[in-house]
This record gives sequence, C-alpha cells and structure tokens, in this order.
Amino acid sequence: MASEDDEERRLRSAALQNANAILLARQRAERELTAERERLRITLASIGDAVITTDAEGRVLYLNGVAEALTGWTQTEAAGRPLPEVFHIVDEFSRKPAENPALRALCEGVIVGLANHTVLIARDGTELPIDDSAAPMLDESGAPIGVVLVFRDVTERKRAEEAQARLAAIVESSQDAIVSKGLDGVIRTWNAGAERLFGYTAEEAVGRPISLIIPPERLDEEREILAQVARGEPIQHYETVRVAKDGRRLVISLSVSPIRDAEGRIIGASKSARDVTEQKQAEDARREAVMALKDADRRKDEFLALLAHELRNPLAPLRNGLEVMRLAALDPKVVAKTRDMMDRQLSHMVRLIDDLLDVSRISRNKMELRRTRVLLADVISSAVETARPTLEEAGHELTVALPPEPVHLDADLTRLAQVFGNLLNNSAKYTDRGGHIWLTATREGDRVLVAVRDTGIGIPASALPNIFDMFSQVDRSVERSTGGLGIGLALVKGLVEMHGGTVEAASPGEGKGSTLTVRLPVLKESTYTSDGMPAEAWPGFTGSKRRVLVVDDNLDSAASMAMVLQLQGNEVRTAHDGLEAVELAEQFRPQLILMDVGMPRLNGYEATRQIRGRPWGQDVSVIALTGWGQEVDRAKSKEAGCDGHLVKPVNVSDLVEWLGRSPSGEPPRARDAEAGLPGDSS
Repeated sequence: MASEDDEERRLRSAALQNANAILLARQRAERELTAERERLRITLASIGDAVITTDAEGRVLYLNGVAEALTGWTQTEAAGRPLPEVFHIVDEFSRKPAENPALRALCEGVIVGLANHTVLIARDGTELPIDDSAAPMLDESGAPIGVVLVFRDVTERKRAEEAQARLAAIVESSQDAIVSKGLDGVIRTWNAGAERLFGYTAEEAVGRPISLIIPPERLDEEREILAQVARGEPIQHYETVRVAKDGRRLVISLSVSPIRDAEGRIIGASKSARDVTEQKQAEDARREAVMALKDADRRKDEFLALLAHELRNPLAPLRNGLEVMRLAALDPKVVAKTRDMMDRQLSHMVRLIDDLLDVSRISRNKMELRRTRVLLADVISSAVETARPTLEEAGHELTVALPPEPVHLDADLTRLAQVFGNLLNNSAKYTDRGGHIWLTATREGDRVLVAVRDTGIGIPASALPNIFDMFSQVDRSVERSTGGLGIGLALVKGLVEMHGGTVEAASPGEGKGSTLTVRLPVLKESTYTSDGMPAEAWPGFTGSKRRVLVVDDNLDSAASMAMVLQLQGNEVRTAHDGLEAVELAEQFRPQLILMDVGMPRLNGYEATRQIRGRPWGQDVSVIALTGWGQEVDRAKSKEAGCDGHLVKPVNVSDLVEWLGRSPSGEPPRARDAEAGLPGDSS
C-alpha cells in the first residue's frame, strides 16, 4: 500500500509540475503575444501611412492615428463596422465607387498592389487622393483571418506632379528654346522650341555637347557661362550668336539658371534662348532711320538757310536795278544795261525754283518725259551752250570728245541736256579758276558712257556715298561758297534713272578732281519719222498771227503779257475779270485765251465753263495761267475745260509753241509745278 501511495503522490506531483509548466508557458506566450501586439500597435501608430485591419468578415478591428485623421473615424467609432463604411473610395475621374483592395485581398487571399486615381471620401465629405494596397492575414492552414489595409494621402505628390506636368507642357509649348545641360556641357533636355529654332531634333541633340550650336569663336564665351553657373550666378538676357543646323547665324537673347539636386548642389544649367535676329535687325534699322532723319533734318536746316541766301542773291540786284532805272530813267544805255542784269538775275531765280520743282516731281513720280529720237551730239551741244557762260566766266578750258558715229537716244532732249548742263556747271563751280574740264562720250555695246571729269576740289571718300542725295554739297564753307542749293546732282540722278540709265561719282581724293559718269541705253529701234519727231506730233509754229485774249486781274501782268504777244506779231486783247473775259471773247472770238484763275466777279474756272458753253467756244484753246500748279489745280482746270495749265512766270518759248498748235494740242513742256510761286495767289 505504501508503494502505491508513493506512486500516486509521484504522479500527482508530476502532473502538477506539468500543469504549472504549461500554465507558465501559456502565461509566457500570452505575455509575448501581448508584447507583440503592443509592438505592432506602436509600429502601426508610428508609421506615416494610414493602416486599417479587419477580421475575416471584413469588419474593422483597428485604425492607427493616421487612418483616423484621414477617414474622420476614431478607433472606438469604427470598430466592428464594415470596412466600406469607414474606408469609402471612388474613382478620380468617373466618380463611381472604386474597387476596395482590402476586400479583394480578403476574398482572394492575395496581396493587392497600389491602385491609381483613387479618391477617399472622408466621414465629413472631404476628398483626398490616395494610394492604397492590402495584404491578407492567414492562419496556419493558409485561410484568411483578416486583412491589413495601407493607404496614404498623395495630395502634395499630385500637386507636384501636376505642377511638373504643367511645367513640362509650358516648356514643350514655349516658342523659346529651353535646353538643360550638365556642367560638362552635354545636352540633357531639348524642347520643341529648340528644335524649331536650331533645326536639330531632340534625338539629334540630347547627349551631344552644347558646342553643337555655338560658333567656334564663341566657345570661350560658353566656358565662361558654365563657370559662372557653377558659382551659382544666373545670367539674364545675354545677347549672343548661335548657329542653326542649316548654317544660319542667329542673334539670341540667352538666360541661364543653375540646376541643383536635393542637397542643393549645382549639377547643371537650364538655358532659355529667344531668337532676336529680326528684332535686332529692326532695332538697327530704326537706329539707322533715326540717324538718317537727324541727318536729313540737319541737311534740311542747312538747305533752308542756303535757299534764303541763294534767293537773296538775285533779289538784291533786282532791287538795286529798280532803283537805278528810277534814277537814270533818261539814260537809255544805263537802263538797257540794268535791264539785262535784272533779266539774268530773274532767270537765275526761276532756275532755282524750277530745279526745286523738278526734284519734287521726280521724287513723287510726277515728272513726265517727252521722248523723241535725239542725237547725243545735239544733247551735248545744248548742254555745253547752257554751261558756256559759267565756264567762260571761270576761265576754264573745256574739252569735248564724242564717238565718230552718230549715237541716237530715246530721250527728252531738254531734260537730258539739263543733266549734262548740271554736271558741267557743277564741275565749273568746284574747280579753281583756270581749270580743265573734259566731257567724253564712248560707245560700249548697247550703252553710251558720258563722263564729265575736272581738276577741281575732288570729293572726299566719306562724301561719295551721299553725293547724289538731296541738299548734299561737298564743301559749304564760306570761303568756297559757290552758290547752288545742293540739289543739282539729285536732279541729275533722277533724270538719268528716268531715262533708264545710271550715274556714278568717283574721285581720287580731295584736291584731285572728280569724274561723274552717266550710262544711257542707245536707241535700237524707232517709230520716229526721219526728222526725229514722233509721228503723232503736232506741226510746229508757222509764225502766222493769232488772236489772243489775255485775262488777268493784275493789270501789270496782263499788260506785260499782251506786250510780249504783240511783239510776236499777234493780235491781243486784255480783260481783268471773268465776266469781262466772257463778254470780250464773244466779240473778239480769240483762238487762244490765257485765263487767270483767281479773279473778282467771276473766277477763271467759271469763265472757261461759260465760254465752252457757247457754240464758238468749242474751238478755242484755253490755257489756265496761275501761280498754283498742284495736281488738284491741274484737275480743276481740266474739269473746267482748259486745254493746258501753265504756272507763272511763263516761259515765253512754251507760250510761242502754244500759238502754233491746234486747240487740243499739248505744249512740249508745260511747267505745271505742284506749287505756285511764293506770294502769287492767282
């Protein structure tokens, strides 16, 4: 019995020990599990992502602090609730309920990765873009007993991505070239603007050195730019030159900024380049235009001063001549000498004004040439005759050499003679007394070259480019004042170009003379008659007496014009207003009427209309005679029925040719200037 009791006690003791060991082990396991759960809780609470765990039915077991903040649910409120009630998500674009990754992980027992474009609707309706993923919790048999859902707020990331996308879109759509490169000068990025500007595609440019678009002479400049960027110094609106793929050199405005990494270290440069080639050219053109305007303004002021001087020169002897004729009225020789002097001075003044008006006509394409088949020899002869007084007065020797064979031109003889007369006078004025002037013509194929060379003061090289500009004079010093307005060569150039020719100036330098060469086309074929006049020209003046009515409210003007016409053998009557003109014309039946425009009682236009309204008035030549010569004035006189338009003072030779023409004829060269003479309001 004793042994049995001992065995029983031993077994009970062993069982008790085993029970205690099991209890201790269980307690130890429970403590370890509790500690593990606490560690897990602390871990989940401390991580930056939101975490929700569920049971096998998908009911919420746990939310960490981040999940509470994002969903708006507390742990106590959410526990036991279905997950979709706490974690409510929709698609960012469709706004429809999105697939819940936790439910899928629980159902399929697989890890569900990050979903895109998911929006969390918080308890208070706040919307947050999130990234989410889920993983199942499995028991020993691999059966899901719950799920862990992890998600995070990606609002800032979304904003950064959108900002980056906007920036990329801006860069890509920019008209400027935007390029990034490393500090080694190798191109990293190349936008569409760079492709358009430089011609290289991104595939051709990226990975190659930036020297691809830099001219060789600018490589040192690029090295300095990289060094400056490496020091953290940006560059703004730096103007430089780059080369496109096709070889074009482009003026660009360049801005460069350093590129830094996350630690703030400079790792490269971002460059923005804008093509300013056209802008630069426009600025240069504007600058040149401003300088030209200033120069023109200066020359205009000089010209006005010179014009006043040149007009006073003939006015002084004219006034003196009037006084001499008043004091010596009984001395025919003194009066005749004074009259000749006054006639020369008046002719000089008229030439000045005619030159001004001719240049104005040419500049506005209003000049009309009356071309005929003319001999170059006749043109030169007329020019020499015009310039002879000036040449003889200065004591110059003139040598003329022409081709042995006749040279015919399709030209306005008067205007072309004016060209060479101006050139001869110009040489005479700018050559010291007793100089030598050569006029030489040579035939070269279908053109003739006429050169006027002198031993004069010459032309400085700086003045040659502008020698044919308006109001240009080589020397305007008081010591060498030679007269003239500085428009002679401008007039020469205009008239020569109207004849299809060119003119150029050359000079070895100051004091070494100058040569002005005119090139003109030689006439090949002609529709002219053997006498050199166009077939449709009117016959010349026969010298027969004509009946002429002079109408002018200025009594002196009417009387002097009548006297000139009477001395030509014509029968002349005068009238001093429009009504008197109509009445006298009815009685006198003139063949030609010189009609002033501005008159009392009835102006010249209305008087002409009334005369044209009479049966006999259809065959009368009516010439408007006025100080106004603009296009509008010509149009008014033509509309009133006038056959021609002459501007005071009238060239008598023009008037004489009118006398020999039919009523519908046109004068060979009516001086229909755009503006009347100063002070003449007729």
